This record gives sequence, C-alpha cells and structure tokens, in this order.
Amino acid sequence: MPIEVNGKSLETDEEGYLANINEWEPGVAEVMAKEDELDLTDEHWDIINFLREYYEEYQIAPAVRVLTKAVGKKLGKDKGNSKYLYGLFPYGPGKQACRYAGLPKPTGCV
Repeated sequence: MPIEVNGKSLETDEEGYLANINEWEPGVAEVMAKEDELDLTDEHWDIINFLREYYEEYQIAPAVRVLTKAVGKKLGKDKGNSKYLYGLFPYGPGKQACRYAGLPKPTGCV
C-alpha cells in the first residue's frame, strides 16, 4: 500500500516498510508516525537517525537486543535500554523505528 509523502506516492510492502529504502526522506517518518498516532520528538529522531547511520555502516537493520546495546554505547546508558526505547516506539523499537527510518524489517523480528 503506497504512502503519500510531500506529493509523492511511495510504495510499501504488506507490513508498511518502504519498498525502496533510497526513497526515504524525513517526511516518511512523519507520515508513518501520524498513521500510528505518534508525535515525533527529538528523542524519536535520535533513534531514527541512529538507525539510518547503523544501516549505512552495516547494511542490516539491528534486532532489538543489538539496537539497545548500540544505542547505549552511542547515546548513553539512559537511552540504551528497552524501557526507554519501547516508551518511544510502543509497537516495538526494532520494527517500528526501522519502518520510520525507511529500513527493511530487522532480522529476527516476526
């Protein structure tokens, strides 16, 4: 089902992930968050941007455990824990945050 972002129609798969990660722009996250009735804060953007950098370096979307550990290393222990990440992304920090970041579904996510 396509999503409308800044006047463009972008294809998504059956779970809502972008079909072409190269089409991502910040508006994608805004549209997806609105669909989830979520207001994106600077804290959300810290994680979304972190995920995009992680993907650029490793060419893989991290599973939740790896994400939690990596966020803790880069952004501090207070942000590198499941409670904090689930507070931001209630549908699952791996799945929901990766979707907002325009990345493929993380491996290990069912």
